[in-house]
Amino acid sequence: MPKIKTVHGTENRKVVSQKEWLAARLELLRAEKELMRISDELAQKRQELPWVKIDKAYQFDTDEGKASLADLFKGRSQLLIYHFMFGPDYTAGCPNCSAIADGFNGCWVHLANHDVMLWAVSRAPLEKLQAYKQRMGWTFPWASSLGNDFNLDFNVSYTEEQQRAGDIEYNYRKSGVSSHTVDIATEAVPEAGRKIAASVGTDWPTYIRETPGMSVFALEDGVVYHTYSAYARGLDGLWGLYQWLDRTPHGRNEAGFWIRRHDEYDR
Repeated sequence: MPKIKTVHGTENRKVVSQKEWLAARLELLRAEKELMRISDELAQKRQELPWVKIDKAYQFDTDEGKASLADLFKGRSQLLIYHFMFGPDYTAGCPNCSAIADGFNGCWVHLANHDVMLWAVSRAPLEKLQAYKQRMGWTFPWASSLGNDFNLDFNVSYTEEQQRAGDIEYNYRKSGVSSHTVDIATEAVPEAGRKIAASVGTDWPTYIRETPGMSVFALEDGVVYHTYSAYARGLDGLWGLYQWLDRTPHGRNEAGFWIRRHDEYDR
């Protein structure tokens, strides 16, 4: 296994008796319960968002052939789509998106049996997605949106012209691509950015023409509606590994680019 650099030391860690620890834990428990209450309220507000009718006829490439957005529901009334960063010029999927997608295998079958289909959608050609899916050992459905405007319309892909003009909307802000913002002219990017881009077989500007996100749709009487989308830190809850790390004493403990695809850690 690779060596992990520890960011937070233990020299200032307070060590107490079991009784003192329990008192501190109970105080934290009250805060956790309040957070859970607020989280439940937010979930209710998500469910109460108004819907937007989808009028555009998107066509996707899937393992079963061409499919419309309505076809992706597979007889269910709700559809979750993870906007997976895998552009046409990539040779591999984004390592961060891959870490998130590692958690899809165990849940998509349960969702499919609870009136919800879960798909990943990317702009890479289907054959690239199929090869990468086989490499990763994934079973969840994955569709290619190459050749349609789906990714552009949901603000998770951008043209080179948009990128150079700074005409980019991401996470409901028209101000660049959040932490992905880059000076295209100078390519003044951190070394970590270069490593991530290299890991998908591209340069940094090409890599960040794709961004992560998730969108939700409903199907009623043959009509598809958009109900919700989230981006950037709005995807935190989908990162199973971060939910575990947030409960450890060192937390996320990140120093640079550490996430790898699950078959790369022993290399």
